Amino acid sequence: MADTADIVVVGAGIIGMSIALQLARRTRARIVVVDKGLGPGEGSTGASSAVCRHRYTRTETTTLARDGIFAYRHWPEFLELRDPVARFHDHGVLWFGGLDSEWPDREAQRLQSLGIRAAVLDDRALAARFPALSACVEPPDVASAAPHACRGGGRHLFEPDGGYVDPVDALQDLIAAARARGVEVRFRARVAGIPVEHGAAKGVVLADGTRLACAHLVNAAGPWCNAVFALAGLPCPWPLQPTRIQMAVVDRAGDVAGDIPVCADPTGGIYFRTQNRGQQLIVGSVREEDEQEQVADPDDFPTYADDDFVRAKLYLLQHRIPTGARPSGVRGYSGLYTMNRSDVHPVVGATPLQGFYVANGFSGHGFKLAPAIGSLIAQEITGQTIGFDTSVDRRFLAFDRSPIALPSKNVLA
Repeated sequence: MADTADIVVVGAGIIGMSIALQLARRTRARIVVVDKGLGPGEGSTGASSAVCRHRYTRTETTTLARDGIFAYRHWPEFLELRDPVARFHDHGVLWFGGLDSEWPDREAQRLQSLGIRAAVLDDRALAARFPALSACVEPPDVASAAPHACRGGGRHLFEPDGGYVDPVDALQDLIAAARARGVEVRFRARVAGIPVEHGAAKGVVLADGTRLACAHLVNAAGPWCNAVFALAGLPCPWPLQPTRIQMAVVDRAGDVAGDIPVCADPTGGIYFRTQNRGQQLIVGSVREEDEQEQVADPDDFPTYADDDFVRAKLYLLQHRIPTGARPSGVRGYSGLYTMNRSDVHPVVGATPLQGFYVANGFSGHGFKLAPAIGSLIAQEITGQTIGFDTSVDRRFLAFDRSPIALPSKNVLA
């Protein structure tokens, strides 16, 4: 069976659907999204912590985060949906300071220069705003769990406009908004072939034998992106590795008072936020050593969290939220990042194969960047710039760029 579209997007996760919607916002071309899963959120999106923070090392990445978060903060207007399911949980993002007491002021000034609200809190201001949190600047010894004497005196960076969104709710909204604009989204539609003629991608062949011809094909397949590259016969120069990422979950104790923002703790090596109407806390790692477990088959990996990981991260959480209550409801899970081992930044845009575009290797940054990444691809394909677009130069993340120089290669980069 043969069919024809103008644009085919492979992958209906947060990236693929952001691309599809951004395309549909500026063209009446026939857009089809195909996904091998049974329904929304089976890939990386469903396990995302969906933290929306602005601070990154590179100004361009910070700007992409700013523009992506702006869309989430104005979600009904961006989607043009009257009553979307997802909402932005605007608790802010707190970066705990460490022994270096000067970086929060430098970073606050840098963020403010980009139009991003930022404030610096000393220990007293932090305690007044978030009474449950410890402002300690000394890292605890996780290996020995030795008694730890907390010491204050730090300065801490606060992003008032940060927060989080439920990732599957956001994905459902994107699908609804895209379908309202005529985008066709097909699940149970695995790509089994990509015809190539005269140096150009000509469409996809699905596992059920359906042939879908198109002029533009976008690889947004997340951890399955390498299989799509192989089907297209395009060698990918970037080491894009599906990587198991673990998370711990614990019920919020009854004696945890006040609001809890999204917290990044570079000293301890964790980040955490609330979920389920504030009744739970999820905890992840910001350490590079916890982003090394390569997965050979994205369809077959342990989806639980290892006991040692959960214990270590909850020990660090208790250092930041030192309550008297014992942890309860402790559990964990794992999802997948697609790590770009060269520079932990995605590759986005056109490739040497005519008509074949990529948006892969997000290394844990994908959710917050997704609306802006959709904008980059849509601008490149259609040549049109509209509202909610990012102004970042498309060459920053281009397929043929050089690796970006960074001081560290982890999810905080």
